[in-house]
Amino acid sequence: MIIGVPKEIKNNESRVGMLPAGVEQLTGAGHQVFIQKDAGIESGISDKDFIDQGAKILETADEIYGEAEMVVKVKEPLAQEYGLIREGQIVYTYFHFAASEELTNAMLASGATCVAYETLSSPDGSLPLLTPMSEVAGRLSVQEGAKFLERPQGGRGILLGGVPGVAPAHVTIVGGGVVGTNAAQIAAGFRANVTILDVNVDRLRYLDQIMPGNVTVLYSNRVNILSELQKADLFIGAVLIPGAKAPSLVKKEDLKLMKPGSVIVDVAVDQGGCVETTRATTHSDPVYDVDGVLHYCVANMPGAVGCTSTYALCNVTAPWALKIANLGIDEAMRKYQPIADAVNIHQGKVTNEAVAETFGLNCEPVGC
Repeated sequence: MIIGVPKEIKNNESRVGMLPAGVEQLTGAGHQVFIQKDAGIESGISDKDFIDQGAKILETADEIYGEAEMVVKVKEPLAQEYGLIREGQIVYTYFHFAASEELTNAMLASGATCVAYETLSSPDGSLPLLTPMSEVAGRLSVQEGAKFLERPQGGRGILLGGVPGVAPAHVTIVGGGVVGTNAAQIAAGFRANVTILDVNVDRLRYLDQIMPGNVTVLYSNRVNILSELQKADLFIGAVLIPGAKAPSLVKKEDLKLMKPGSVIVDVAVDQGGCVETTRATTHSDPVYDVDGVLHYCVANMPGAVGCTSTYALCNVTAPWALKIANLGIDEAMRKYQPIADAVNIHQGKVTNEAVAETFGLNCEPVGC
């Protein structure tokens, strides 16, 4: 199979879809790999690093898409890439379709097979291709939240950990999954007072056992969320329903409960956000103010730390890319249920129930 890796074009996206080690695995199995020129530079990977493992460098994205039977990316195709994707082509990347009807319609019209990292699932229900970026985003959410709590950035002027004689900040995290757990660990390490809310009582019991004493767990309901909004200096949205739009748990009118200069970091922005006032921002223009509350809603948070994120991502995506390349998408779907779960669009049809439900479309699942 011919595999193509284009340079990412989303704002300040520094990741790349493949490591030199992935090139070595694919070329060693008899496949061809084309990498767009300078695709890995911002992740600290040179063209020579790819060439040394058997890749060929092409100058333009047009050439990559034109040659590739499977395109391996990091982020969803943008509008300028839609026309490059053709019928029968496999596109293997994060899609987050539920957040964009335009993207969904464009990929349906293309006739391509869309294999979404975020819905490839293990038998235990975990999401192995989403997990490493959720770990990065969870940890980064506290780092960014702490920065924007500083007064020169427009925040309250709060130090997360406080100092002797001065209370630390209060950090509220809605969602106790991978993002929320990693956010809580970092915030607790900063010595903030942390509360995690989740609807899964078993998960709350687990978090209560593993978290340090400055972390409190609460059942997530409307009353508790509103109470936490009044306390929060930093509010982190970490809700995930795989493949579906995130539920809106904080309404616009709820913001009046928050302290002026407090910060919301909505990591769920990729799936539409769990705060009603969320809208996607970029690393070059990351925040906006609504009713005195700063919103940080960057839709590709891990892209800011590509030298970490690319390795964390490609370590888990490359083995599945090799399976698809070796077998072809149809046989790979039949043999591996996780790959079937990851296929959201195939031959002009939606195959993921959550995406279909979001946009009122018919769903025709594929599977083993």
